[in-house]
Amino acid sequence: MLTKRIIPCLDVRNGRVVKGVNFEGLRDVSDPVTLAKYYNDSGADELVFYDITASAEGRPLFSDALKAVAAEVFIPLTVGGSINGLEDFDRVLKCGADKVSVNSGAIRHPNLIADAAKRYGNQCVVLSMDVKRVNGQFHVFAMGGREDTGMDAIEWVKRAEQSGAGEVVVNSIDTDGVRRGFDLEMLKAVGEAVKLPIIASGGAGCREDFAKLFELPCVDAGLAASIFHSREVDVRELKQFLANLGIAMRTVER
Repeated sequence: MLTKRIIPCLDVRNGRVVKGVNFEGLRDVSDPVTLAKYYNDSGADELVFYDITASAEGRPLFSDALKAVAAEVFIPLTVGGSINGLEDFDRVLKCGADKVSVNSGAIRHPNLIADAAKRYGNQCVVLSMDVKRVNGQFHVFAMGGREDTGMDAIEWVKRAEQSGAGEVVVNSIDTDGVRRGFDLEMLKAVGEAVKLPIIASGGAGCREDFAKLFELPCVDAGLAASIFHSREVDVRELKQFLANLGIAMRTVER
């Protein structure tokens, strides 16, 4: 049985970790290096680093902050933010990333996923989708959730799978930061469409939300930010709680 993964997320703006609600009202949280070391030591299975304004500001991802974070972690590190071409893959991988997350860049450059998968392998390419309901449909949003592309999220993830993406992060804008649970309806719809490993993002408010999440067999990992940053939920204790419920987790040594 494959173990489920717990993945903290660092949303970075101007070199600082920030958090908001529904992708808005961002507030300062902490230094990314301090948080990265904390999560590495707390038993997180992986870590995600998003430079959340790079695409909207039309600039490269902040390499210095990424290098500093990568130096502190010995767990898989996924990095995203203004990934528009293979040269961006090269740059962030050389900075210490293990996997590269593509979002707006893949929408603008339809061949990016296929080209990257061919050069670096499927396991390196992660599709990150920012999804929101619009008139009852799941729409893909770009530019950090600012721009409705009008694209159907289910069709988009199908194309990404066919192009060679190795996994998908489903970021629900509707539940982001609300802390009332993951968007199970959205996740189920994605899971019925593709066989990719699915990382659920947006809505975690307590450890019971992860238990409900992992009732969906299609979901491989739960990603969260604010409840981990605030230490309301401890990663190590969460994994033990889930293991006690019979959910397969990677063990964490104290």
